[in-house]
Amino acid sequence: MDNLAVLALLALAPILVVGVLLAGFRWPAKYAMPVGYVIAVLVALFVWRMDFTGVLAASIEGLITAGTLLYIVFGALLLLSTLTVSGGMSAIRAGFSNISPDRRVQAIIIGWLFGSFIEGASGFGTPAAVVAPLLLALGFPAMAAVMVGLIIQSTPVSFGAVGTPILVGVGQGLGGDPSVAERISVLGLTMPEFVSSIGFQVASIHAIVGLLIPLIMVCMLTGFFGQEKRFRDGLAVWPFAIYASVAMTIPSVLTARFLGPEFPSLFGGLIGLTLVMYTSSRGFLMPKETFDFGPRTSWPKRWMGTLEPAKAADMSAPMSPLRAWAPYVLMGLLLVATRAIPGLKSFLTGLAIPVKDILGTGISTSIQPFYLPGFVLILASVFAFFLHRMNGKQMLQAVKVSGSQIVGTAVALLFAVPLVRVLIQSGPELNASGLSSMPVTLAEGAAAISGGSWPLIAPWVGALGAFVAGSNTVSNLTFAQFQFSTGAQIGVPPEMVVAGQAVGGAGGNPIAIHNIVAASATVGLLGREGDLLRKTILVTMYYSLAAGIMTFLFIHGLGFNAGTIMLVLLIAGLALLVRWMLKQKPHREANQPADQATRS
Repeated sequence: MDNLAVLALLALAPILVVGVLLAGFRWPAKYAMPVGYVIAVLVALFVWRMDFTGVLAASIEGLITAGTLLYIVFGALLLLSTLTVSGGMSAIRAGFSNISPDRRVQAIIIGWLFGSFIEGASGFGTPAAVVAPLLLALGFPAMAAVMVGLIIQSTPVSFGAVGTPILVGVGQGLGGDPSVAERISVLGLTMPEFVSSIGFQVASIHAIVGLLIPLIMVCMLTGFFGQEKRFRDGLAVWPFAIYASVAMTIPSVLTARFLGPEFPSLFGGLIGLTLVMYTSSRGFLMPKETFDFGPRTSWPKRWMGTLEPAKAADMSAPMSPLRAWAPYVLMGLLLVATRAIPGLKSFLTGLAIPVKDILGTGISTSIQPFYLPGFVLILASVFAFFLHRMNGKQMLQAVKVSGSQIVGTAVALLFAVPLVRVLIQSGPELNASGLSSMPVTLAEGAAAISGGSWPLIAPWVGALGAFVAGSNTVSNLTFAQFQFSTGAQIGVPPEMVVAGQAVGGAGGNPIAIHNIVAASATVGLLGREGDLLRKTILVTMYYSLAAGIMTFLFIHGLGFNAGTIMLVLLIAGLALLVRWMLKQKPHREANQPADQATRS
């Protein structure tokens, strides 16, 4: 078969079926991913004519990769669970309770800055699950609390769980492909250096696109949940919102440049949080008028969950803030030491478990159990156990909670990653058809349709992947090779297209269904997923559009081209939106009681 359109469609079939099952039929990923894997195997065997041994070897490679990813995820969840059970998280939360009575300021500091730090440390949907109950306890409507938690899961997500979406998603998504190895050789880099350079490009795009996220967040907060439903009430704190944004994104970019992809969100969030809390305590850029939501009796019932605010988070501080933060500080120090000290790094990476020439196919990989972030996260959890004076029952509870949280993720990943590896390893080295691998074939079809405009589209594909899979990491694993090959096909630096994919994948997280469900559950907000999705999709649309423009301009520069034209249109659209906000009148239903507003 040599029909490019048919071959591209068949190569897309596993991903397309997974998307339909997840988004169309609302199947859980743990059911949809196995179906997608079976289809990928069938296409590989009967269309690409891969040998069964090659398919099995690629699947084994995928299982090994999935295992290393689950190792990291478990460590991240264990540390968060340990601090929750020990009371450390309550102490951290209590430190935020007296920041400011202004809800806009609270949303930015707790949601954007603290949420970015939690994303960098834990990832995988945990920021919204941590931020939402905290905001509810401070007096936010349940739906507003969840919305804030979901919106901030955009800019910092690419470096969540100490860089997993880049290190594992991009790194493993591109690993083992000859064209990638050739590109790395041309650039004179090693594979880790190549992945790190992509991480820096991702952080740079995020810094530009994410500049407006805190401002968009507070405008949506006041426009949807304010007593007078005026978006301009959020716009009024634009100096503070922009300041808080750059306080996180500038350290994030510098960290990506000098320390690598593990730390941008972790250090960016921590540095930004420390700086903004210090300056806020001295009144810097604080709003003159305080914004609040209005009397609770005026809130529509659809805003409120079944959980009482007082029970949403324990606001007591059973230990000092220093003791509470110490495990996170240790984690950061250990991560920096293991990545920045050459001798220590060489020693830990040397303790690898090689897996060579799987089933005689030439497919090889390795496991670095003491260098992977999972090891550091587990060490920090053990440190917290002793420092916070936990007993065996408490530690067992933390392990049980983190273990139960990972079960659903484990099933999905144990099929998702082998699916991706089968697609990537389907090239002529392991097939009898002489066809290029499935991602390359798919890229050829995409390049034929889109031409040089593909960088504008690449982030939308990443966002779709995150929406479908509920994870930026899985989106990158699935599409990184496809994006790389498409970039090569249209003659642009393929690593920049991959960077656009990673940024788009982060921008798709606010609409990931499993993130919405998980965050809603923490505040007892059930059955309102559609209401939240209609709000957060606005953020994803902005993020994908702006990321596409920036990716195009990073490649082609300013000039008379599609990227510049789209940038002008975006700026004009935002200017018109601001003008409309400034002229907005109070909502006519603002003072209706809850039951009347609900009926209307």
